[in-house]
Amino acid sequence: MLVLVAPGQGAQTPGFLTPWLDLPGASDRVAAWSDAIGLDLAHYGTQADADAIRDTAVAQPLLVAAGLLSASALGDVTPGAVAGHSVGEITAAAFAGVLDDVAALRLVRRRGLAMAEAAAITETGMSALLGGDPETTVAHLEKLGLTPANVNGAGQIVAAGTLEELAALADDKPEGVRRVVPLKVAGAFHTRHMAPAVAKLEEAARELTPADPTVAYVSNKDGKTVATGDEVLSRLVGQVANPVRWDLCMETFQELGVSALIEVCPGGTLTGLAKRALPGVKTLALKTPDDLDAARALIAEAAEATA
Repeated sequence: MLVLVAPGQGAQTPGFLTPWLDLPGASDRVAAWSDAIGLDLAHYGTQADADAIRDTAVAQPLLVAAGLLSASALGDVTPGAVAGHSVGEITAAAFAGVLDDVAALRLVRRRGLAMAEAAAITETGMSALLGGDPETTVAHLEKLGLTPANVNGAGQIVAAGTLEELAALADDKPEGVRRVVPLKVAGAFHTRHMAPAVAKLEEAARELTPADPTVAYVSNKDGKTVATGDEVLSRLVGQVANPVRWDLCMETFQELGVSALIEVCPGGTLTGLAKRALPGVKTLALKTPDDLDAARALIAEAAEATA
């Protein structure tokens, strides 16, 4: 079974959208999306520097647009399941037919703005912890006042909190943790610090009419599949102030019988986790259009195996 996944914030790099805009019709499509949400996606994806695309209000719609554009370049593909990490859940909702592309981009634009406003209230951030025992690590983070905002599996947990709390973590790592790596994000996402954004997203969600997923949609909240569009939308709203359980998503992929996993642009992070947590599963990250032929071959192989 093929699983299609979409990365979260921090995966973006300067100029990463440039080669994708050379594909037939891509520039026009991105221009239409830019008009729909009032943000020049082509500029930020091709010319803006790292600081500009680190801005939450920019990074989130840029990532969803890149995911939608790269997935469409694969052609007609029906995965067995879809999922996204954090903001990638909105991309996955579009893959599953819960939202159309424009609705997904309008929602993520509102999400990015709301989370940027929430992040401006207090100076906060996130750091990835590599290695260590999950239970020991979580207990240590809570002792420091930090939240295990992303439990990613494969020996990785992301801590979130104030800059002072993160500085204390850098000086006092949990037992067994090899490295603490600050992430290129502008706030403590998926924590209580994002509570002000929830009400604004609830308002945005009321303007949408979601459809039920056409394929299995695996939720960050608990790794469960979600059957209705209303429930997907409700989870997308609450997710911004609650931890991402990517470890449980990968457990569900395994239960569903995953044999291949493709991560849309800008791919790399989730395939890296899958290689460690899902041995035997073939993975491919879409980084540039040069990866499309290999991805199509993997899709065909997965379809043949399913048949």
